[in-house]
Amino acid sequence: MLTHDAQRSSPPPPERVDVARHERHFRPLTIWSGIAAAVLVLVAGQLMSAHIHALGPLTSLFRDYVGTPKSATTSWAGFLLALVGVTTRVRVIALAAAIGIDLIFVAIRAIEGAKFTVGNGPTIVLTALAVLAVVRWHGARRETALRTIALGALLILATKVGEIWLDITAWACPLVLDPYTQLADQALGNPSWLVGHALDVAGPAAVGLVRWVYFELPVAAIVVAVWQLRGVTAGRWPQHHLVRTFLVLGLIGPIGYVLFPVVGPILAFGPEGHGMELADVWPNTIPALPFPVDSMPFDTITPRNCMPSLHTAWALALFIHSRRGPLWLRWGGAFWLVGTLIATLGLGAHYGVDLVAGAALCLTVESVLRDPARGWDRGRIQVVIMGVVTFAGVLLCTRYLAESMAAHPIPFGVAILGTLAALVAMFYAAWFGPNSASEPPVTASVTREQVDAVSNP
Repeated sequence: MLTHDAQRSSPPPPERVDVARHERHFRPLTIWSGIAAAVLVLVAGQLMSAHIHALGPLTSLFRDYVGTPKSATTSWAGFLLALVGVTTRVRVIALAAAIGIDLIFVAIRAIEGAKFTVGNGPTIVLTALAVLAVVRWHGARRETALRTIALGALLILATKVGEIWLDITAWACPLVLDPYTQLADQALGNPSWLVGHALDVAGPAAVGLVRWVYFELPVAAIVVAVWQLRGVTAGRWPQHHLVRTFLVLGLIGPIGYVLFPVVGPILAFGPEGHGMELADVWPNTIPALPFPVDSMPFDTITPRNCMPSLHTAWALALFIHSRRGPLWLRWGGAFWLVGTLIATLGLGAHYGVDLVAGAALCLTVESVLRDPARGWDRGRIQVVIMGVVTFAGVLLCTRYLAESMAAHPIPFGVAILGTLAALVAMFYAAWFGPNSASEPPVTASVTREQVDAVSNP
């Protein structure tokens, strides 16, 4: 349905100089407040990790500098995003330096017999770029570089905080609600069992492909984000871009993990439950009814990160933001969305209702953030209200009406999918339809020279 997001033919209105002065006056306060908040969150996460005996965000970040990075792709993704805001010459030098440093660390780890991984180089060079921009660069060049460096750093730091949050969900929620979720999924036809069985039949090549798509979602997101931010060195900043949606989803979504802890079918009903599963039947046999419908205990290690499916939310956001791009980007966004949906179900990581909740969350957050100049008109309000109702309705029905959903799957299934379809239709009409007001593609940045020229003619 979301086939192409046409840009407006008319350019955005120029910014007023007094607005630029106002933004410049408050910008240092905003920057330092953001830095203080980030430090506070990292320190709080580190203290919490010490309490629950987990890897803290500061410890994980330290390993990115001088140890073995936990993720081989996150640092590179943030680094590549940051390079969008610097000149081509700096880009080439920074990229060469990051690769060279990574090769040195790889050689050291090989000598020591440690596992192969990368990620030290981009973290070190990203930090060096931030210092260089603050100390040596000036004006628009420094501002643009620091903004993209901040985006890249936020992506890395958000991942570090997300890792400790997953450990917190396992520590704080000894009981999980998988029995309710599996029962509720009867209304959707048990899609995890169906797709999981289909992947088994398809063979290891298909499993490997969807697994790669599932775990490398950040790489695809960076491709879309880099395309959206490609003009920032010339002062063309988009009013809204994918990184904003990704970060907000990562901030809000995990709250659901504590409110509705679920570990997934491959753990609660499959071979990876390590003795905690109700039955080892996924994906070959759907659990027979009736079975005890109650919260079930699970270990204190496995994250409760199923409801909502943030992989679905992020992949859908990637798909939406790719609609403005060229043909290859639109096809890539569609491929990653389909591949992610297949992976979330077929690998046993999620139930069907998780995906519905994740999609509703994505469309709600995207409607809140999209086209800020448009304001809160009727279309935006309707989509946000419908999204909140859909998200809350799925969680409440799954928790309190699971047995009724299993006993009457057709009406409940039609109601859930029909509500989601209505939400998608409202989102499309509000942001992509013929009567929608497309957001301006860029915002004009007012330089100091322009302000001075107006102030002192």
